[in-house]
Amino acid sequence: MTQQPPIAYVIAGSEATGGAGIQADLKTFQQLGAYGVGTLTCIVSFDPKAGWGHRFVPVEPQVIADQFEAAVATHAPSVVKVGMLGTPATIDVVAASLRSRPWQHVVLDPVLICKGQEPGAALDTDTALREQVLPLATVVTPNLFETRTLAGVGSIETVEELVEAARRIRDLGPDVVVAKGGVELPGPDAVDVLVDADGVVVLSRPKVGDERVSGAGCTFAAAITAELAKGADVRAAVEVAKDVVTQGIAARVSAATPFDTVWQGAYRP
Repeated sequence: MTQQPPIAYVIAGSEATGGAGIQADLKTFQQLGAYGVGTLTCIVSFDPKAGWGHRFVPVEPQVIADQFEAAVATHAPSVVKVGMLGTPATIDVVAASLRSRPWQHVVLDPVLICKGQEPGAALDTDTALREQVLPLATVVTPNLFETRTLAGVGSIETVEELVEAARRIRDLGPDVVVAKGGVELPGPDAVDVLVDADGVVVLSRPKVGDERVSGAGCTFAAAITAELAKGADVRAAVEVAKDVVTQGIAARVSAATPFDTVWQGAYRP
């Protein structure tokens, strides 16, 4: 018998080009030596005939519940990443599923805006996510827009403002907030900040280009999840995730889309 790999579980949407969503999550798990298990919440297909806009199809809630039941009965994971959910009905079933069993860690990548939805539906989704899933998270990884939205601030221009916004989000319930400045925070470096009960950690790497790269947020949260499944503490997991994303952006994959994507296979410890 060989040693069994750690189990990394993800509940997220499919992104048909392979650059983000559950495809990026499972590639990240594999690259970091974790066995990936996935539950699909929705299917997103970019439309090359309409400016690469999002075509969004939710999975039926009962089908999501069935996938969850099968996954946890088979593998009994202790760590889960939650990615794109997309509708209040999806959030209802995912939140109920998460509450049905104990977790060591719930890593939430809070996708607040579901592209392709009407504004009213998007607002309902955002509200449901805050009320039902955010309180269950132990680690939350918002990008700059999501950080501003969750913290209720109009702008974030400095690392100090990013830290203060992360503190506000932590007051909503998560043990650890990793707020990502990325290429959108002014300055030459891509800066993320981790805020937990022990204080603040600033993670900084020189920016690799000035444009956002698809899949970076998914990969970051998935890398944290894989490392936690392997037994790392949160701070160590976040350090690895920062390196995975930085190397993946440097080795980005180009395509016919107007954006490049992260290459998880580029990561070397």
